[in-house]
Amino acid sequence: MKVEELEGFGFPMEGIDVLKNAGIESLFEPQEIVVNKGLLDLKKSFLISVPTASGKTLIAELAMVSAILREKAEGNNRAKCLYIVPLRALAREKYEAFKKWAPLGISVGMSTGDLDSKEPRLAKKDIIVATSEKVDSLSRHNTDWLREIKVVVVDEVHLVHDSRRGPTLEVVIARMRHLNPNLMILALSATVQNAGEIAQWLDAELIESDWRPVELREGVYHRRSILFNDSHLVDIDAEGRTIKESATSLAVDAVTSGGQCLVFLNTRRSVESFADGLNLIKEAAKEDKQALSDLAEKALRVLPEPTKTCIRLAKCIRNGAAFHHAGLLSKQRRIVEEGFKSNSIKIISATPTLAAGVNLPARRVIIKDYQRYDVNLGRVEIPVLEYKQMAGRAGRPGYDEYGEALLIARTDGEKDFLLDNYILAEPEHIYSKLAIESSLRSHVLSAISSNFANSAHGLLDFFSKTLFACQRDLTDLTTVLEKVVDFLASEGMIEHRGVDDLLITATPFGRRVVQLYIDPLTAVTLRESMKLAEEKKTGEISYLHTIARTGELGSLYLRKGDFEVFEEVLQANQKKLLTETADFKAVWDYELMLSEIKMASFLADWINESSEEAIREKYNVAPGDVRSKIEVAVWLLYSMAELGKLTDFTKTPEIRELQTRVKMGIRPELLELVSLKGIGRVRARMLYKRGYKTLDNLKTADLQSLAKIESIGEKIAKSIIEQVTAK
Repeated sequence: MKVEELEGFGFPMEGIDVLKNAGIESLFEPQEIVVNKGLLDLKKSFLISVPTASGKTLIAELAMVSAILREKAEGNNRAKCLYIVPLRALAREKYEAFKKWAPLGISVGMSTGDLDSKEPRLAKKDIIVATSEKVDSLSRHNTDWLREIKVVVVDEVHLVHDSRRGPTLEVVIARMRHLNPNLMILALSATVQNAGEIAQWLDAELIESDWRPVELREGVYHRRSILFNDSHLVDIDAEGRTIKESATSLAVDAVTSGGQCLVFLNTRRSVESFADGLNLIKEAAKEDKQALSDLAEKALRVLPEPTKTCIRLAKCIRNGAAFHHAGLLSKQRRIVEEGFKSNSIKIISATPTLAAGVNLPARRVIIKDYQRYDVNLGRVEIPVLEYKQMAGRAGRPGYDEYGEALLIARTDGEKDFLLDNYILAEPEHIYSKLAIESSLRSHVLSAISSNFANSAHGLLDFFSKTLFACQRDLTDLTTVLEKVVDFLASEGMIEHRGVDDLLITATPFGRRVVQLYIDPLTAVTLRESMKLAEEKKTGEISYLHTIARTGELGSLYLRKGDFEVFEEVLQANQKKLLTETADFKAVWDYELMLSEIKMASFLADWINESSEEAIREKYNVAPGDVRSKIEVAVWLLYSMAELGKLTDFTKTPEIRELQTRVKMGIRPELLELVSLKGIGRVRARMLYKRGYKTLDNLKTADLQSLAKIESIGEKIAKSIIEQVTAK
């Protein structure tokens, strides 16, 4: 179908011009199918299960643009569309893609951050891109404009199967349907085995297709040959290339033949090691060499003081390869993605999270590890669903006639196993993970606080709209709901009222917990710690250990030499810890305590201005992990201070000050300096060393003197003078 034919379905010619300007002349087969099924009528929902790169996003764009323009034509300028993504990186990608509709007067907004805000700025946007967690947060704040949503797009809907993110996504979908009875849902996924069941839950028409713009060939590499799923055998070393390591051989072969390659490995260490062992620069074109040098320099200079990880990444990029994992800073990940999309970086080694993230197709995808280590089970095989997600990245539309997804076998028996259990196998069915008590605590309290349910019957009615209720007997859910309600009542977050106590309402404490988007169990830990803080002499370690105890920061593995180090920290600070007792007799509990102390020590080193490299060496925490843990720590301290308002906690100023110190990574004497825009921990320390210790000191400074200070420069110096003059 040519895009001009969309006009016959009610799509405006101006919109067709936008598509043409973006290089889209005709629709892919799945896009044509769903248009013919009534997509642009906007009268029903769809579950679209088609392979990666088959045009799911454009289907969503056609529906969203049609809905917005139709509402505006009828005088409703407040109608909106919501595009839900699983990851922040994906939100940025979609936000940039949707801005092409600006010529039609369609505005785009994005929100992935502040979880304690109604985001009033988004009320003026037509298309809003957000993570499921952010949408959940907005609904908890009873954000008015959510009721104006006409179309909700759920990208990667199969992630309802994920035990961590799934329950939130599932509840968000149920809430949006509750708020907007006439809502149109577009659920998108490349891999939904029980798609009919998911479509039934969503009251959606199922559109399934195996069509791909680029043919996908799946195979197993063994003894220098690839056996593909069509029984075709290819000798990979036919031209005499002999490289010992199989995955390296396959990756280099893809580049030599003019393609790009993604290599998926299970650990960060192996991801970095793989990229570090590649050198493609000798064969690179002159323009690529310059581009790689520029990208490497950008990756190196993301931090004022580059860590070994930064240096290693820059070295890999200069050699034409890169690694990609959550331990990198977001800017570094974007640099790697930019280099790959521009075809300068030829090979990326990555952890599996990339497969569910940004759109980075490659001619060849290598899944090097089909097993991973589980702390409870040892070595386990990855799900077929995960393999299919990674394999789906193979094939670059517009560049390749085919894509290859390869597994690696060491024996003939393993080759047969991989063929039968991955390449020829169907993905697992998707099942709800909602009935996990830790997930349900937060969502039950939220449903009560947001007035989605105000009785036991109301709770059951609300949760009956979830996927769980479609797949399981409601009696299973009733038992867990009763347990959760009892916990929330015992902790003073909800209360029973009315005749026979049938009415359930949230207390002020419960409502604030919901708005702060923290686990009710975390809120209890923070509240009880504040009670103890009123009776004790407290210091920074008191509050840092408290937030470490919540578990929301994750854990830091105790290495062999750590026990003695952090036992000393524990003994030195035992009286300041906000716990009923620090006498842990059981080995497991004691190790848990030391792990919490290690986390608190990591935060303490950060706010006392240890360098990023020193922190990496001492705690084995990569720059990206430092940033993510800092972000969570700041939020927990903010939440603690906010809950303290409800109880008139007298030491709230201590927490507020600590919150800023954790955010900026500074000692107390720099608090005044970092209030200036553009001044972080490094520049503030430089100013302090040169005698500019307060804002008053800076008021007497001259531009030339400031500009000469290391890391300041003329532009920042001008900004400093303008700011202090205005104060």
